[in-house]
Parts: sequence; structure tokens; C-alpha cells
Amino acid sequence: MTISHTLTPPTTFLRRALLADAVLSGGTGLMMIAGAHALGDLLALPAILLRAAGMLLMPYVAFVLFVALRDYIARPAVLTIVVINLLWAVASIGLLFTGLVAPNLLGYAFVIGQAVIVAALGELQYVALRR
Repeated sequence: MTISHTLTPPTTFLRRALLADAVLSGGTGLMMIAGAHALGDLLALPAILLRAAGMLLMPYVAFVLFVALRDYIARPAVLTIVVINLLWAVASIGLLFTGLVAPNLLGYAFVIGQAVIVAALGELQYVALRR
């Protein structure tokens, strides 16, 4: 594969899709870290799960920002972000079927809502990369 196929000048759409992911993931991660107990009580989800998920998001956010702010964006890096988003969305929904958690209605809405948003961000990033 040549450099021209690996690196691409980012379109505004791609950069914005990546930055939106970083901002939303960062905000959600910080909320889950700082407010794990309060959120856990509100959503009927284990605080340790919320805190761990929030902490997992921090290196992800750093990676997305690193990719988004380059003069040339590595296509494989964006595809990695898209795959991570897809896996996160599938794992989030899958968690609800494991019996490991018993969220209340608001907890279900939170888990499903964030999974839908993450999947949508991945789709936007993939579409932007293909342009």
C-alpha cells in the first residue's frame, strides 16, 4: 500500500466526526468516572462498571484526538476508531442480555442511547473516510 492510500488530508466532515466522538466520549467518560456512584444509583448500574467504562474511554479519547488533529489522517487509524465504536456499541447492548446487570428503565435508556450514538459516530466516520 502506498503512502497516498494510507494517509489522507482530512475533510472538514471527517475531522468534525472525529472531534465530536472525542468530545462526547470524553464528556461521558468524565461523567462516569466522577459521578459513578450517583449515576449508578440513578441508573441501577454498578458504580464500578461505570467508573471502569469511563476510565477505558480516556485513552480512546486521546487516540481519537491524536488522529483528528493531524495534518494528514491515517486511514487505518480511522478504520480502527470505527471498529472500536462498533465493538463498544455491540458490547453495550450485549451487556443488557448477559444478566450481569439489572438496570432500571433509565439505565436501559442510558446504555441503549449511548450505544446508538457511538454506532452513529462510527457510521459518520466511515462515511467521511470514504469521501
